Parts: sequence; C-alpha cells; structure tokens
Amino acid sequence: MHQYLFYIGDFPIRAYGLVLSLSIIVATGVAYFLARQDGRYHEHVVDMGIYCGLSGLLGARLWDVFFFDWGYYQHHLTEIFNVWQGGMAIQGGIVLGVITGVLYCRHHRIDILAMMDICAPAIIFGQGLGRCANLLNGDAFGAPTGTGFGILYPKTTLAYHTYGAQPLWPAEIWEGQLDFLIFGLLLLYRAFPHVKGQAFALYVMLYSAARFFLEYLRGDYTELILGIFKSAQLTSVVAFAAALAVFIYLACSKKQSGGTDS
Repeated sequence: MHQYLFYIGDFPIRAYGLVLSLSIIVATGVAYFLARQDGRYHEHVVDMGIYCGLSGLLGARLWDVFFFDWGYYQHHLTEIFNVWQGGMAIQGGIVLGVITGVLYCRHHRIDILAMMDICAPAIIFGQGLGRCANLLNGDAFGAPTGTGFGILYPKTTLAYHTYGAQPLWPAEIWEGQLDFLIFGLLLLYRAFPHVKGQAFALYVMLYSAARFFLEYLRGDYTELILGIFKSAQLTSVVAFAAALAVFIYLACSKKQSGGTDS
C-alpha cells in the first residue's frame, strides 16, 4: 500500500489521484467499446467521459462533505477540496455524473435511456477501479474485525489515525470485487432482449443492494439516521426502490405496446 508513488521536487504524485484518473479513462474506454458494439453514439463518448468524469468527482466530494462530514468541514472550509485526505462518496459522483450525462444527451439530441444502458457497465467498472484507489489511500476502510483477520494500514493513513493498529474489514476490497461482478452481470444481461432503460435500472439496483450490506462493515463513519441506517444505506434503499419501480414500469409499458428493445 503506497500513498505516494514518487515526488517531482516537493510535489507528491499520489497513487489515489493516479488510479482515480485511470478509472475514469478506462471506464470511458469501456463505454466507447460498448457504444461501437451498439453501433451508435460512440463519437460522443469521449466528450461525455470528460464532462461526466469531472462532474462525478465534484459530486462525490461535495456529497461526502455535506452528507457525511459536514460536522468537520463547517469549521474547516479551506479543506473542502482536499480530496487526498479521503472523502469521496461514490453515490454523489453517480448522481451528478448522471445529471451531467442527461444534460449532454438532451443538448445533442441523444436517446437518453439508450445511452444510459450503454454506459451502465462502464460506470460500475470505473467504480471497481476507484475502490483500488481507496485501498491505496487508506480511506473508505472497514470497521475493526475484533479478530486476527483484516487489513493493517500504514501509520500515514486515515484508517490508522482512526483505529490504530487494529485489523479492519476489507470493505473497499470486497466492494471493488462486487463492482466487477456486477459489471459481468450487466454484460450478460445486455446479451438478452430487454426494454430500453432496464440495464441502467438493474445497475442501480445491484449496486444499491451491495452497498447497503457492505455498509455494515464500513468503519470510516458510524453515525446512524433515526438510529437505524447510515446515510449511505438510506440512499441505497431509496435508489433501489426507485430503480425497481422504473424497471417494472418500463417492462409493463413495453408489454402493453408489444415487443422488446435490445
């Protein structure tokens, strides 16, 4: 686990930033491949990758600041954009990134649901790589396992500052592995006839379900809303319910009109 790869003078090249940047680039490449395979919109994918990637980073940071750590950042406003300290909420990144993508599609008169289906596997693939960045940075870590099993983080990481030399659940590793599993399932789903928009809805459902249960192992924040759920769990419940409703609605609408989209 290396937070700093090398230095250019006194400027550190952080593994977190490098891997996070690569995750956006590779995810854009996956989306480009899928768009070429689909036979449409590939000429827009690179531009969308840039806009959605940058807005996703902004959304991920602001979501973490205002929903998870506002108690700290309201007294440290100058540190809001210090992403290397840890604190990027992927749910916020998805929300702002998708909003940006929808606006782009509307501007260029692109079929929004079709593009969302094309990009869904690419998004979750990028998320999986992003969790590798979290591991290298020592954030998005798990709670203490209470046993000899777990990850021991270096002293320079936020995980060590929070729990010391205790073995922690490999929450970010398991989430990354589940992300890649979801990626495979979405590719498999795309191989069968389905209604336009359902692939993206399925992505939201699968990731929300995985994130909900993994939150029980997370240790980077422990506050509960209404004494029941963590904020990410509540978001996952709402997102899952909304995506399920959309999935069913699309299926019923197409059934009434007859036929399926692929």
